[in-house]
Amino acid sequence: MGRNEVEDKVENVVDPEDEHNGDPGDKKLKQEVGEISVERLFEDQEVPSWRKQLTMRAFVVSFFLSILFTFIVMKLNLTTGIIPSLNVSAGLLGFFFVRTWTRLLHKSGLLKQPFTRQENTVIQTCVVASSGIAFSGGFGSYLFGMSKRISEQSSDTHDFKNPSLGWIIGFLFVVSFLGLFSVVPLRRIMIIDFKLTYPSGTATAHLINSFHTPHGAKLAKKQVKALGKFFTFSFLWGFFQWFYTAGDNCGFLKFPSLGLQAYKYRFYFDFSATYVGVGMICPYIINVSVLVGGILSWGLMWPLIENRKGDWYPANLKSDSMFGLQAFKVFIAIALILGDGLYNFLKVLSQTILGLSHQLLTKKLSSELPVADHSSPKSSQLSYDDKRRSQLFLKDQIPPWFAIGGYVAIAAISIGTLPHIFHQLKWYYILVIYIFAPALAFCNAYGCGLTDWSLASTYGKLAIFTIGAWAGASHGGVLAGLAACGVMMNIVSTASDLMQDFKTGYLTLASPRAMFVSQLIGTAMGCVIAPSVFWLFYNAFDDIGVPGSEYAAPYAIVFRNMAIVGVDGFSSLPKNCLLLCYVFFGAAILINLIRDRVDKKWGRYIPLPMAMAIPFYIGPYFAIDMCVGSLILFIWEKINKSKADAFGPAVASGLICGEGIWTLPASILALAGVKPPICMKFLSRGSNAKVDKFLTS
Repeated sequence: MGRNEVEDKVENVVDPEDEHNGDPGDKKLKQEVGEISVERLFEDQEVPSWRKQLTMRAFVVSFFLSILFTFIVMKLNLTTGIIPSLNVSAGLLGFFFVRTWTRLLHKSGLLKQPFTRQENTVIQTCVVASSGIAFSGGFGSYLFGMSKRISEQSSDTHDFKNPSLGWIIGFLFVVSFLGLFSVVPLRRIMIIDFKLTYPSGTATAHLINSFHTPHGAKLAKKQVKALGKFFTFSFLWGFFQWFYTAGDNCGFLKFPSLGLQAYKYRFYFDFSATYVGVGMICPYIINVSVLVGGILSWGLMWPLIENRKGDWYPANLKSDSMFGLQAFKVFIAIALILGDGLYNFLKVLSQTILGLSHQLLTKKLSSELPVADHSSPKSSQLSYDDKRRSQLFLKDQIPPWFAIGGYVAIAAISIGTLPHIFHQLKWYYILVIYIFAPALAFCNAYGCGLTDWSLASTYGKLAIFTIGAWAGASHGGVLAGLAACGVMMNIVSTASDLMQDFKTGYLTLASPRAMFVSQLIGTAMGCVIAPSVFWLFYNAFDDIGVPGSEYAAPYAIVFRNMAIVGVDGFSSLPKNCLLLCYVFFGAAILINLIRDRVDKKWGRYIPLPMAMAIPFYIGPYFAIDMCVGSLILFIWEKINKSKADAFGPAVASGLICGEGIWTLPASILALAGVKPPICMKFLSRGSNAKVDKFLTS
């Protein structure tokens, strides 16, 4: 079959406007195309050397996209903590900007190097690495949990460290690179020998490969157009809403769309384009789980527990006191998160051990794990694609001595530096973490390859409890635990991210060296961009971390209270709070067990405990937004599934990006002292009559 015939078939299959749903001929055509070699489509294109894949234009585009995505991730971090995968958006926008750039240069006769899928992969890797620091940096969790503002909401008000741009950047630089060096020598065993799927990395690679086919470029242009439309709408909608937020509880964000009584318990649609977009990207079960958690907590449990005021906890406490209802909200959420995390940790760990055992037995590997310098075993069963990909993947070596030396050198610098940033975090605590970290990073990277589930936050919580308990309350155990969480999270998170990128590079013929360098540069960008964006938020919005505010940072108080529990135990909890924590901890494990045991047809309808836990503290308002997004996508799929599949992620990304980037001018306006002109507030009939009477008196 000739190359042009293949491209024609790919075009017929991919184009949502030409697809006829339910046509048996089309289904057969799809099956045929699925068997076609991807690499034969590109065999006439020369693969550039790893240095040529690292272009200046790629990193310029990556820098600006990193700023965009960091704003988005930071906003999501500080509002609910739910962060969808932005790989599709990064790959799509990277393709669009560089393709536009190269076309302009081509028309002017100045183009020296064409835009390749390898360069596209470099951009995507750099952007995701950079914006990923906004999550692993703990700006909405452990790092902000150290602040005085969060400590005042907990039972430990003395052990705190306020954010400062200088120490945050320094901290991130000494902890964010270790994970990259820890798993580099094992890239061959993960990608080629064990053939781990890394679903997100694989999906991103297929996306990038499709962009660079003739029809893929055509479809990508349509997707970018759709993204641009909804980006503009979302940005302007955020701008419009700003005019009505002149005071507290003003604007569309506080619209009691389901009634004032429902609004009291945070059931309302807040007109957030961001979370409508998030709902379109997240699986249906995530959105439903969040809504179920909101109904269970704010619809049933909190009103019932509130009626026990004076019995279970003192009646004269403030609403945000950690000795009252607030303790139930926080610690029951923690119990669900820990139960879910423990179950999935053991599940992934067991799968990792079984998978390793199976691979070692079937492949008859030696006791020494294969590393990058060893050649890959030849196999007559390898397809053309696998042979070509393996050949190029192993071509550019990253010597093990470089990875090991880099890890040891950075670890030594980190051990010497971190105690000066956090005097509670002793050098020997850090040394112990770094001794065990490579093994945990490998487990996380391997488990992520099997399940697409990174357990970085779970490993971080493990560090909170172990280091916090080791340090003890009298030696700043709370801060030591939170700082140790940051060290561990950054290592295991970047390790799994790098392996995802290696998988993407393997499938797009991008050099591992280019991937590694791109990840290094992206991480370095993130270590500066993410703290700067956080600092802008922190100075522009006075209510960051305040319960009930737009930027409540719910996971900050959750992580801090985990550290307090690890150090002090449960003695200060209200009556029956610990009992309910045990119940929900067990329920989380039981629900997961049932999900895994029942038939997949039914298991997919069982809610996820981790998602259910999120609204326990902040309320279910964002769950309604997400379910609206799910409903839009569901209806769209019923009307035209092919178009929904092709353009749904682009529309969702536009909604997320537009309102997300609006936070930049909103922050600048706040810093400049420019206030909105109107306060739109909703009152009950009785309250409104009192206000009218007061105004006329």
